[in-house]
Amino acid sequence: MSKKRLATVWLGGCSGCHMSFLDLDERLLDLAELADVCYTPIADVKEFPHNVDITLVEGAVANEDHLRDAKKIRERSGILVAFGDCAITGNVTALRNLFNVEDVLSRAYRDSMIVGGVPEGDGIVPKLLEKVLRLQDVVAVDYFLPGCPPPADVIFQFVVDLIGGKTPAVTGRKFGS
Repeated sequence: MSKKRLATVWLGGCSGCHMSFLDLDERLLDLAELADVCYTPIADVKEFPHNVDITLVEGAVANEDHLRDAKKIRERSGILVAFGDCAITGNVTALRNLFNVEDVLSRAYRDSMIVGGVPEGDGIVPKLLEKVLRLQDVVAVDYFLPGCPPPADVIFQFVVDLIGGKTPAVTGRKFGS
C-alpha cells in the first residue's frame, strides 16, 4: 500500500494548531511511516500540490488570498479537515466581524503611527474580506477537528484513523454548516 499524501495549511489564525501538531514529538516519525507530508507552512513549498489525500486547514478565511487558497485546496484534496476552532467557528479571528473593515485598517495602519498607512502593492497586504468566514462557509468540509488548539494526542489519533480509512472519533460538540 502506498503512503497517503498529507498536507497542513495555515489561513487566518495564530498557528497554535500547527504548534500542537509539532507537539506530536517523536510520533511525527510514526506519522512519517504512514504518510508523506507534501505541503505545510513548516516547509518552504510555494504551491499547493495536486492529489493530496488529507488536508488539515487551520484558521478562518479572512482575506482574498485565503478565499482563493481554500478553493484551490478543496479542489486538490480528497479529504478536507477544518483543523481547530478558528477554521470551524471563526473564533478569535472572527472578532474582527464586530467592526467595519476600513475602521480595522485605519486602527492597525493609519492611527497607530507605526507603519504610516496601509502598505500598498501587489502581494503586500491581501484585501480583507468584509467578514471573516468559517472554512465551511467557503468550501465543503469533510471533518471537523475542534480545539483551541486540539491536543496533540487527539490530532495524532484523528490523522492515524483517517490514514487507516476509519471514521475519526471526536468527542464533544458536533459542528456543521
